[in-house]
Amino acid sequence: MPRAMTASDKDLWGRALSMLLLGFVCYAFPWSVFAAQPTTVLRIQGSNTIGAKLGPALVKGMMEEEGLRSIQQTPGDRENEVHILGHDAQGNQVQVELAAHGSSTGFAALKDGSAELAASSRPIKDAEFQDLANFGDLRSQYAEQVIAIDGLAIIQHPANPLRALTTAQLAAVFAGEVKTWEELGGQGGAIHLYARDDQSGTYDTFKELVLTRQGKSLAAGAQRFESNDKLSAAVSADPQGIGFVGLASINQARALAIADGDSQAMAPSADLIATEDYPLSRRLFLYIKPGEQNRWAKALVQFAQGPRGQAIVGQTGFVAQQVQAIKVQAQQDMPPSYRELAAGAQRLSVNFRFQEGNANLDNKALRDVQRVLDYLKQTSKLERKVVLVGFGDPKEDPQRAALLSKLRAMAVRRELTRGGVVLREVTGLGDELPVAANTAEEGRIRNRRVEVWVY
Repeated sequence: MPRAMTASDKDLWGRALSMLLLGFVCYAFPWSVFAAQPTTVLRIQGSNTIGAKLGPALVKGMMEEEGLRSIQQTPGDRENEVHILGHDAQGNQVQVELAAHGSSTGFAALKDGSAELAASSRPIKDAEFQDLANFGDLRSQYAEQVIAIDGLAIIQHPANPLRALTTAQLAAVFAGEVKTWEELGGQGGAIHLYARDDQSGTYDTFKELVLTRQGKSLAAGAQRFESNDKLSAAVSADPQGIGFVGLASINQARALAIADGDSQAMAPSADLIATEDYPLSRRLFLYIKPGEQNRWAKALVQFAQGPRGQAIVGQTGFVAQQVQAIKVQAQQDMPPSYRELAAGAQRLSVNFRFQEGNANLDNKALRDVQRVLDYLKQTSKLERKVVLVGFGDPKEDPQRAALLSKLRAMAVRRELTRGGVVLREVTGLGDELPVAANTAEEGRIRNRRVEVWVY
């Protein structure tokens, strides 16, 4: 007759059963389910133009440079949100959260502390600047980081025969005043409008450079999108469609050449966008609070400005800020001295521009000084191989316009001379060769520039 179970027997059986249950659970469910949750080390909010492709690619590159391994990207809690995860040397899992719901959301997140970096496809607005004033100067060289140059592409169906439009025509189209393709010299009947949403820096840029400058507003019937890529896909599928996206999202659509004021029609090519001559070129930014202590935020900003970061900018369809020499075709309508330059020298893929209302270089230009110096040293062009050409907007006295344009070139000369450059020539061409209309301040600012040419 079997003996009764003792308390010790019951304890042994209980432990055995617990071990069997644990074994079953570990077999049925991966151990990762029970692993510690990843630590969020950085939060980025803002532009969909940056957040869709460029932002995640830069974060992955930065993580690699920081020594993280097994880096992967997973969807976030909402559409247009992602998490980038990696493991550090101790095996701890860390993540960067990236939300891409529009440039304005990035500045709101800086204010309420829900992000350490704001990604923006436009400069900070005056109201946002004032709203964040308690954190310091968000327009300082440290806080405002230009990480790439982009072109706002005006796209249409690939079969549409139209090739070029002016910014005035664009404004009339998107305001709903021009309603058919035939009115533009094309064909296809009624025009269907596709636009980004109100939170988007892409929309802000289009609104500022096209609609507002012509005194117009977006037509109420335009279809709105949070995503560049989804808008591009919709236009590509609609023979009557027209829309605007960032350069990296042209995809299967076809981009139109654009003219502004007296400028020639320009396609959104990498060279014309790099120099910001293309009428709808724009800068892409990361904004960081002055005094921000998050080491990951500072590491990402530094990585984005470096050679590896700028290589990623190019690989993701945007225009990097690396300096290159470009051969410019001499044209009969160029001023004689400029035509001579085009025939015998090459233009660098950078324009120096200035802060609004003064002769001080803007934040991008201050960083470009070092990029140009590095290029000149690497190519042995420090001694009398460089020509600076200044440009400006019209003045009542043409001689004054020429003088002001030369003074801008002299401001660049001062910075390059500090780096050991002995220039061949410094000249000013006044209001010649405009790249934008002089009828609005934005256009006049774009025309106030300094080009760098090398022999």
